[in-house]
Amino acid sequence: MNDDSAAVTVSTPRQRTLYAVMNLGMTIPAQTGASFLLAFYVDYKKLDPTLAATALTIFTVYNALKNPVFGFLSDRTRSRWGRRIPYIRFGTLPLLITFTLLFMAPFDGRTQPGALLAYLTVVWVLWESGSAAVSTGYLGLLPEMFQSYRERTDVALRMNLVQTVGLLIALALPPLLSQLLGWGTMAGLFAVISGVSIWIGFRGLYERPESQQALALPLLAALRATFGNRSFLTVVAAQTMRFIATGTLAAGMFFFTTYSLGIRSGGLTSVLLGSAFVTAGLALWPWQRFIASRFDARTTLMLAFGLTALAVVPLHFVSSLPAVIATTMLIGVGLAGMILMGDVILSDVIDEDELNTGQRREGMYFGMSGLITTLGSALIALCFGWVSRTYGYDPKLSVQPASVGEGFRVFMTAPPIIGAGLALVLLAFYPLHGARLREVRLAAAQKRAARDTPPTP
Repeated sequence: MNDDSAAVTVSTPRQRTLYAVMNLGMTIPAQTGASFLLAFYVDYKKLDPTLAATALTIFTVYNALKNPVFGFLSDRTRSRWGRRIPYIRFGTLPLLITFTLLFMAPFDGRTQPGALLAYLTVVWVLWESGSAAVSTGYLGLLPEMFQSYRERTDVALRMNLVQTVGLLIALALPPLLSQLLGWGTMAGLFAVISGVSIWIGFRGLYERPESQQALALPLLAALRATFGNRSFLTVVAAQTMRFIATGTLAAGMFFFTTYSLGIRSGGLTSVLLGSAFVTAGLALWPWQRFIASRFDARTTLMLAFGLTALAVVPLHFVSSLPAVIATTMLIGVGLAGMILMGDVILSDVIDEDELNTGQRREGMYFGMSGLITTLGSALIALCFGWVSRTYGYDPKLSVQPASVGEGFRVFMTAPPIIGAGLALVLLAFYPLHGARLREVRLAAAQKRAARDTPPTP
């Protein structure tokens, strides 16, 4: 049972809604890039799949390192706009422009593989830099704006309802829109939608004045405090497994429908991804109302990981369309619990860290979380490359070997099952639950109350 009685609700429903709306603009570029870069550069632009997988794996090193850099910088930023808001204000436009350019590559992998790879490298680095600046600023505001467990689970529900819409746009529509409009036009349209949602949500952002008053920890001290935090290490490792599960589903569905089901249809890919994420959106409220309200974040996540591991098993053998849709819907139920609680559980870790260090270090924690969870993308890319080599997938062939279909069934099931199993083991060692969690919440609430109470004259 959750005990949040000491916490005071300080945000309004409007503020929580506006904050959540901004998540649409974060979700669309991130998920479109994560899910369709391989399809665009390998299947459409004909870049060698092993070369593409290797390049994306190497890129992950930069992708991982940039997150804590931007997080650390935002913790130390002092400006008239605040610590986090400037990164959103000035990073959004570069993010959206480079996202569009990413899907407008002018080179062909058959005749110009080097030029195509160079274009991908340069634009991808610029895009990821803008993405890190904006997303770190955005997520860093969550624990500061919303301080109680009830507020955080409520805003997480709203964020992820909006995210479900973003996932439907980013995962279900590209196969259709790329055929109708072309990849570049599709990306430009998505950039406009994202920009409008960020502009709307921006009006609800605020920072607490006291967040800029204390000096941030220097780099080495900040790293020691972060990597010495057992709560952070266990939960972020488990969250990495979550991104393996969701990333495999998103990145592999096109190849699964095309080569495992034998149906080359962007419409079917859209239906299957849509069924998973619509179900996830519908399941968010039941998870928040009946599970998260009764259990802490750790227990809720463990239930979600266990359900997801069981749900992906049928993808290895089902072949009828109704059975596949039913399976993706069941996966969506498990994903809802993981998506709902991800930022909430990290907010608990940040509260504990404030008690230990005396600092609010949301930027460092969300940045380091981004660094470590990004390893999930590298593992997905490595698995994709291994499946391609082992099962004979070659995009230059007009007809693929029969083994390719089996390979993508393995790709869709083995990584999520292994990842969910490891997450359950890791969360079993997560210390911030039960009595310890109640102590941290009470101490954090008392500290906020003392800070917000004016001194007696």
